[in-house]
Amino acid sequence: MVVAVDAAGGDFFPKNPIEGALLALDEDSSLNIILVGPETLINEELQNHNYDKDRIEVVDAPEIIGMKDSPSAAVKTKRNSSITVGIGLHKAGKCQAFVSAGNTGALLAASTFILGKLEGVSRPTIATYFPTLKGFRLLVDAGANLEVKPEMAVQFAKMGQVFAAHEMGINDPKVALLNVGEEEKKGTENVRAIHEALMSVDGFVGNAEGRDIFPAKADVFVTDGMVGNILLKFGESIPSALKHMVKAQAKKGILAKLELYFAQKVLRESLSPFNYENVGGIPFLGVNGVSVVGHGGSSPLAIKNMIKGAISCVHSDINGKIVSSLN
Repeated sequence: MVVAVDAAGGDFFPKNPIEGALLALDEDSSLNIILVGPETLINEELQNHNYDKDRIEVVDAPEIIGMKDSPSAAVKTKRNSSITVGIGLHKAGKCQAFVSAGNTGALLAASTFILGKLEGVSRPTIATYFPTLKGFRLLVDAGANLEVKPEMAVQFAKMGQVFAAHEMGINDPKVALLNVGEEEKKGTENVRAIHEALMSVDGFVGNAEGRDIFPAKADVFVTDGMVGNILLKFGESIPSALKHMVKAQAKKGILAKLELYFAQKVLRESLSPFNYENVGGIPFLGVNGVSVVGHGGSSPLAIKNMIKGAISCVHSDINGKIVSSLN
């Protein structure tokens, strides 16, 4: 198994991607890693580590696509970027997967343009893990498609079900459509049309309101990319907001220092199952390859788990199962 890692991706490159890659190597003796990025920076970081040089290859990609770069323009103009070169290695069969904590839009654009779409897929999508009281569930779309047509929503639901079943271990995943109410006739004309289309999907349980997400009314929540991305970013802000609220109360003298300590301990332990580092990232669903995207602030642990997730998708033939589900 060979996985290419974007060594120039994320907020803390090349340190975190390289450390995460080395952690993955330590856990999996059958794994080889290709580090893609500016060769000088990669080699300088590698000098700080002991590793099996026979299992690490460095491929020079001197250009870097930043988080503020226009995704489509960057892919076209920065042909020697770590993302474009890394996806190119995957397309050429030099590796079985590519993982990156870099620019999500650029990675999706490169994956779609270079790898192409799976048979039967009209539009690839970004899905994301979302914490619930029953553990992680899936939110799709999370930002790739700001407007979603009914036939796209059906494909998103089916691809999400395949991923939830085979990569998240959820039996018979249920699908819900995020809406402003539970009734069938709620929402805009397009949302009502999506609801009608989703009725053809086995496991569709109808509309879900925002309050239905944490109790996990469904396993796959379908929405458009605008709502999905707003919801994702809001969810990411909850843990830090809660910590700030507890500290603010303590400063008012309402909580004693000892009470504050136990409150923070309970909060930390309660939120630990929702830690994104434990899952790392998720592949774009619908592209003809395994291209995994992670959080820009990914730690070495998150990078390691991104690599493990990519390997799992290859072994389970997730793309083959997606194609079968759409036929």
